Amino acid sequence: MSFSNIHSDLLYNIKYHNSEIQQALKKSPNTAYQYVNQLSEFTGSRYNVTLNLHFPDPKKIYDVENYGKENLGLVVDKFRKKFPVPRDIIKQKAMELLGNVTPQDAYMYEGKEGLKILSPKGRIEILPGSIHLWCRIDDNLIKFCDWLMQQVLLISEKGSNESL
Repeated sequence: MSFSNIHSDLLYNIKYHNSEIQQALKKSPNTAYQYVNQLSEFTGSRYNVTLNLHFPDPKKIYDVENYGKENLGLVVDKFRKKFPVPRDIIKQKAMELLGNVTPQDAYMYEGKEGLKILSPKGRIEILPGSIHLWCRIDDNLIKFCDWLMQQVLLISEKGSNESL
């Protein structure tokens, strides 16, 4: 399983159901929000993950062309507390693949680990079992998320591959 496959399937489903999304949007922004998240939940269920679209700016709900291309959350295991690899490795990979970013430790309470990757384009929040992208998704971010899936999210806290 890769982020790029999940993301590609999500974009396909959104494009395939574009007319239904547009009709829902004419009824109300809330109806469109519910419909597009049903599509994202369906897409995620095919990979045994939770997938959600977020609209931090309420006006973005009207920007159907960018659905799935920004502000996306993917959860593999919401109960995980520790990364299977040192946080410094994730920070280093973020700088290598994403360029002008500032990685920071985050969520360091109650035995939980987390990272924030800040960039001029937005932020990425990484927890041991999830990724939350509060930015535009480009090819470099897809490569980074593919790496995260294989080296972090699909690896157990003990460091072995999980069968997801």
